[in-house]
Amino acid sequence: MEKKGRVLMEKFELGRLLGQGTFAKVYYARNTTTGLSCAIKIIDKEKIMKGGLIDQIKREISVMRLVKHPNVVRLYEVMASKSKIYFVMEYVKGGELFGKVAKGKLKENDARQYFQQLIAAVDYCHSRGVYHRDLKPENLLVDENGNLKVSDFGLSALRESRRQDGLLHTTCGTPAYVAPEVINMKGYDGAKVDIWSCGVILYVLLAGFLPFHDENLMELYKKITKGEFRCPQWLPPEVRKLLSKILDPNPSQRIMVAKIMENSWFKKGYKHFDTPPLTPTQVQDKNLIIDDIHAAFDEWSSSPLENNDDTE
Repeated sequence: MEKKGRVLMEKFELGRLLGQGTFAKVYYARNTTTGLSCAIKIIDKEKIMKGGLIDQIKREISVMRLVKHPNVVRLYEVMASKSKIYFVMEYVKGGELFGKVAKGKLKENDARQYFQQLIAAVDYCHSRGVYHRDLKPENLLVDENGNLKVSDFGLSALRESRRQDGLLHTTCGTPAYVAPEVINMKGYDGAKVDIWSCGVILYVLLAGFLPFHDENLMELYKKITKGEFRCPQWLPPEVRKLLSKILDPNPSQRIMVAKIMENSWFKKGYKHFDTPPLTPTQVQDKNLIIDDIHAAFDEWSSSPLENNDDTE
């Protein structure tokens, strides 16, 4: 257990535990120089090496270091000690979006605004070759200004719910957000899997309950693979039509982000955030970042933590 008040790398003072999983623990932290609040994910290097996740994590983190979008939690820095890797991330002061749904469905305009922000984040990251593959309530945060923030984008390989077979095996969440092609274990397109999950999320925001539900896991999987769900009658026809296009069990026919953003219901009040393409300098920086990631995984570096590095 990391000690509260402990200083990492002579730079970050650890605070309270925010969350934990099989591979990592996340702590609130403060930069001792700037006073900036952040969240630090402390990852057990040996565990992810045994899990065969090294190459995927290196590749995706190298891209995430360049991601700057108002609806995606920023990854500021990657550091390493002898047996740990540290991801310094943006701290979102607020709760999970689904804490707002716990009391029932959201108003249509509120649900649409959150969905717009979610799709904007997904579109931005997909354009840079990064896929979440595990969009669900635990990964959607809301800041103090009511802005949606997607967390763990590009870091989904670290989620304790993912095993070698590619399926989600979660103890703290639900498989109800998983696309049919993931369940079928026939390989899948990360972009289309993300879109399916966005559809389930939109349904929950508007209806207040899941589109696919069954106490029996195998029955739930059957419903998902068949795309069996019903929209509440109070949902506007245009929303029901959009949901049917997103939650199409055939990934080749499923609507994609570009078409969602052209949808008349989606476009109401939408505030587009222009994100410029990567410049040649940024592409060069990306290569340097890849070198940093290799160093974080491959070098058994000495650090102020080394004497106490066996803490979990």
